[in-house]
Amino acid sequence: MANRGELVVRIARTCRSMGIECVALVTVDQAEAWWAAQVDERVALEGTYLDAAAVLRAAEVAAADAIHPGYGFLAENADFADAVAAAGLIWVGPSGDAMRALGDKSAGRHLAAAAGVPVLPGYDGADGSDERLTSEAER
Repeated sequence: MANRGELVVRIARTCRSMGIECVALVTVDQAEAWWAAQVDERVALEGTYLDAAAVLRAAEVAAADAIHPGYGFLAENADFADAVAAAGLIWVGPSGDAMRALGDKSAGRHLAAAAGVPVLPGYDGADGSDERLTSEAER
């Protein structure tokens, strides 16, 4: 898991219930953190949680099959999702292409609507003036 704290505990609990061994990446100052003790193995992260190359190196050291990014940090980084897949690992999350397609909220709304997914009414126009936005909000 390329994350820390309470989220690691929740992911580890779910993995354990599925019979999946869980490895957490920990920085030097977090090696003895309460949450790090909740996983099957800890691997030193030589860098930060935002250092994609360091996370991939740590996954290699751990002989990991997959990377669960948690949230924040690299979880929303489409290039990192692609790098994980290119390294032959399973990315537990949306593909890089899906993140790119839905990263722009307006484009995501249009894509969802085109696919027949119900979307809430909203304004996606280019006119961001106070007058226009007020008019749209009052609709």
